[in-house]
Amino acid sequence: MNSPHARRPAAFLPGLDLSRVLYEEAVRPLLDRERPGLRYSAARVGSGSEVLGFDSARSADHEWGPRLSLFLAREDVAAHGTELRALLARRLPKHVRGWSTHFHHDSAEDPVGRMELTDGPVDHRVSVGDLDGWLTGHLGLSAPHTASGPGVAHAAPAPYLAGGAHVTPTVRDWLAMPQQRLAEVTGGAVFHDGLGTLGPARDRLAWYPDQVWRYLLACQWQRISQEEAFVGRCAEAGDALGSAVVAGRLVRDLMRLCLLLERTYAPYSKWLGSAFARLAVAGELTPSLTGALAATAYPERERHLCDAYECVAALQNRTGLAQHVDPARRPYHARPFQVLHADRFARALAATVTDPVLRGLPLTGGVDQWADCTDFLALNGPRRAAVDAAVDGPAAGGPRSVAQSAEELPDVGGQ
Repeated sequence: MNSPHARRPAAFLPGLDLSRVLYEEAVRPLLDRERPGLRYSAARVGSGSEVLGFDSARSADHEWGPRLSLFLAREDVAAHGTELRALLARRLPKHVRGWSTHFHHDSAEDPVGRMELTDGPVDHRVSVGDLDGWLTGHLGLSAPHTASGPGVAHAAPAPYLAGGAHVTPTVRDWLAMPQQRLAEVTGGAVFHDGLGTLGPARDRLAWYPDQVWRYLLACQWQRISQEEAFVGRCAEAGDALGSAVVAGRLVRDLMRLCLLLERTYAPYSKWLGSAFARLAVAGELTPSLTGALAATAYPERERHLCDAYECVAALQNRTGLAQHVDPARRPYHARPFQVLHADRFARALAATVTDPVLRGLPLTGGVDQWADCTDFLALNGPRRAAVDAAVDGPAAGGPRSVAQSAEELPDVGGQ
């Protein structure tokens, strides 16, 4: 077996470009010759740093390379799927622009593949499946004909997303889909949409419906309000490390809030800073965020955080989504801590939420606003069950609902 480095080019080629080359120079000509008339869509979507545009030469050590998703009609997958996978294994070139199309696994139990040249059929990364099945599996969507309860549409027949243009996710669906997964479906690139369904499905998932967006924004402001005073309280108690940890949590929440405000799905932690750096507000806000993280004394940490609060509060006001709220810092009750009182922004946004399902929910938000365990977020069933429990019946005596929070709206501009 040859070294996996033997044919690698000197210059790094971004993964999306490499996948496009794989499709245009290898897969499409092969399908044109061997399966003329077959309707399919081809794209690079799903997991992988290149789908979000963050890959680099470092990415090439595992599960990166010439990769592609082929989507067929469900009946064509059943009739030709196995045969197509075998055809690609036999007939794909051994490498594309010097990058191997064969992915070697160290053992049968190892799911991670690494590019390595081979003399036999290639263990390629061209998946073959039906679009509805992939969307349902990747996002954890429930079939509309089996779901029930508030927030569920009953009239839409399967297929769920790749079918008619009228079929859209429900409130439950949106709250149960992690933003990382949504970014993986709507990012990447489509090279061919012969089915005519992949593009429309991506369009429907490109961003949250207006009411869901307003609710998630209110919930993100509520998260900040819950801890903004703790930075000073920890410092006052002599817990300098705790103060810094809380500040770090608030910086993360502010970054995710800015992504929401600029209508950008937040990726998981590895790429959160990279995604934030692309935002229009990043240039203005980054010095305050990095200053808060680097500060070793509480007064400096508080000053940088309050500068950041005011910047993001002004951004919120400029959206015009809710009543204008005074963006200036202010004391936390009678204590010597400067905060924003971010709950004022949560209440202002909550007052604009009119969807009956969302108005009955507490200000807890989408699943990745309250859960950040990677393993949990990858489990479609438990993730959806948790959201269903919140929608079906918030506990009596629990957190205030959106409607209850909105009732306090007259206080949003107060001192």
